[in-house]
Amino acid sequence: MKALDSSVLAKLERTNSATLSTLLLKRGLRNTAIRGVRPLSALDKPMIGPAVTVRYIPAREDIDGSTYSSDPSNYQRRAIDTIPDGHVLVFDCRALAEVAGIGAMLARRLVYRNAAGMVLDGGVRDTADIASLGFPTYCLGPAAPANLVAHHASDMNQPIACGGVAVYPGDIIFGDSEAVIVIPREYVDEIADEAVAMEEQEAFLKIEIESGRSTLGVYPPNEETLARYAQWRKARRAES
Repeated sequence: MKALDSSVLAKLERTNSATLSTLLLKRGLRNTAIRGVRPLSALDKPMIGPAVTVRYIPAREDIDGSTYSSDPSNYQRRAIDTIPDGHVLVFDCRALAEVAGIGAMLARRLVYRNAAGMVLDGGVRDTADIASLGFPTYCLGPAAPANLVAHHASDMNQPIACGGVAVYPGDIIFGDSEAVIVIPREYVDEIADEAVAMEEQEAFLKIEIESGRSTLGVYPPNEETLARYAQWRKARRAES
């Protein structure tokens, strides 16, 4: 698994899910926000990293007994024990909010592995404990029943669905207080550059609107507004 370039990571840390969603929409990608998931706790910076994927299928009693959780063939455990530094673990839980896809013990292993976070379109148990770790965790909510009640980890690092969005191994996962966005790896460098530029332009447009200008011609900006933006940007550069 290829790590995310540090310069790209730094640019993405300056943006937000709304901006990224807009830039992906401009490329024709409409279905990029994972549905229903929310962070367990407030984050001081976005969760960003390449995806490691795990697919859950319905559990079956003759396979998913009490010993399966410690079986070396268990893809959930294999993914947790091998996730590379700075990656995000993404689970396909089939949108089952009432059953946990993971709990606090395994979350601690992800912290030790220096994972960037995890996303599940399902429930999580031990939520207060996981929240206390400060480990970025996005899920549908708390759920006490263990994953073996309903889930069997059928494979890892294959394309999955999470919250109605296709996630391929290595896709860049971005999560903030508003949403989790899936960015195809081939777009991430150019989108990071555009996101920084878009954030700067929108900072100027907010000033324009707050000064009393109509949104017409300002958002989106017409040629006159873009000319004022160029002057503002030039002056800002000169001050710095």
